[in-house]
Amino acid sequence: MDDHVYKKVEIVGTSTSSVEEAIQNAVTKASESIHNLRWFEVVEVRGTIDGNQVEHYQATLKIGFTVD
Repeated sequence: MDDHVYKKVEIVGTSTSSVEEAIQNAVTKASESIHNLRWFEVVEVRGTIDGNQVEHYQATLKIGFTVD
């Protein structure tokens, strides 16, 4: 097993459908500008409510990636 050095960033994904989709949206968007993504950690889940209905889900992630 090779040794790696990792860096992590914090990002917030959103979705009108689910927490899982908010997570996937964050990972997908991060992958457009960050390479070698390796893991994520959900730090916080929150959302907005409108008229007793969940309007948006928000998932705050720490995303780790290997440094070249």
